[in-house]
Amino acid sequence: MYIYPDASAVVRDLAPDEPVILNRPHAAARAGRFFAEKFPGKSLYAVKANPSPDLIEILWASGITHYDVASIAEVRMVRGLLPDATLCFMHPVKTASAIREAYFDHGVRTFSLDTEEELNKIVEATKDAAGNVAADLRLCVRLRVSSEYSELSLASKFGVDLANAAPLLQATRQVADWLGVCFHVGSQAMTPFAYVQALDRVRAAIAQAAVTVDIVDVGGGFPSVYPGMEPPPLEDYFAIIHRHFEALPIAYNAELWCEPGRALCAEYSSLIVKVEKRRGEELYINDGAYGALFDAAHVGWRFPVKVLDASRSASEAEFAFYGPTCDDADYMEGPFMLPGDVVAGDYIEVGMLGAYGCAMRTAFNGFGRGEVVRVADEPMASLYRGDRADPRQSDNVVSLR
Repeated sequence: MYIYPDASAVVRDLAPDEPVILNRPHAAARAGRFFAEKFPGKSLYAVKANPSPDLIEILWASGITHYDVASIAEVRMVRGLLPDATLCFMHPVKTASAIREAYFDHGVRTFSLDTEEELNKIVEATKDAAGNVAADLRLCVRLRVSSEYSELSLASKFGVDLANAAPLLQATRQVADWLGVCFHVGSQAMTPFAYVQALDRVRAAIAQAAVTVDIVDVGGGFPSVYPGMEPPPLEDYFAIIHRHFEALPIAYNAELWCEPGRALCAEYSSLIVKVEKRRGEELYINDGAYGALFDAAHVGWRFPVKVLDASRSASEAEFAFYGPTCDDADYMEGPFMLPGDVVAGDYIEVGMLGAYGCAMRTAFNGFGRGEVVRVADEPMASLYRGDRADPRQSDNVVSLR
């Protein structure tokens, strides 16, 4: 595939009337190497963040060997791409048929759960033809923890409460070859303290249950960089997680896992959109709430933006976007900072869309088409280049420097 130097070169060559996704394989490879080399345990790529086959193969080549799959479709897809990868079925609510297929057809041995009902389902679905219980299950009990330090909460849907965790851990220990405890602090955790709080809850759960734990999985939540969201260096997260993991009452050979999604793929993609109309400080563009900009519309996410026309030189102004569909809900309040003289016909690059954005495009109202190309330039922001100014003045955790 031809690699363009940057977004402006794509516009000059294609003059596209449809949105164009720009992929940066070098950025994804760099993120993969960072986690593979620096996280003090195993990193499981959370496939739901961006299930692009090209991306998954890039991460594999960069040292990511474990994958957090959350549906049987993801299991099939990743196994088809990577026959030797370790797949972990980390959705706490699964159908019996999905468990059975994952175990017997795709070699999945790791499953998560947060109820005794799910535990019994896993045990039954993985029995052999003679009715024998599987002896090689690695079962992770998901604990509910706080999302107060994250931009998007994941605290309400899944996870056993601490008060009810001990009986479930004890029951799971009886049938698991490896017993794990997992959690998720929420998406875009803006301080390492989010994991300290969660690991303190893990400590309490293990102590109450008095069981031997073989895996502690700190889940996802590792942040990327967006306007108004400047997290501390990821090395701080890793060091604090490792320190608190080492202090847990767990097996001497217990493994530390994490499930990065956004942090591995946010820098992989950006998007070129075209301004079709300007109405005051509102720009009508050709992608939106039913496309790659779902998060901008539905959770108020602010992505970095720039106009791909050097002649636009007015002072920056605040803009909102309307997407291309007929739906009033196809609206992105922003504010998105762009030159005040932007006009219809201009092209805008929207950055940091590799996580979730490109995975959530639909064909609603007949939109959602567009090319995918590769570019060689750098993403609009990066945690991995080594040139980012440290945003911390102080933090609510002990300094690591």
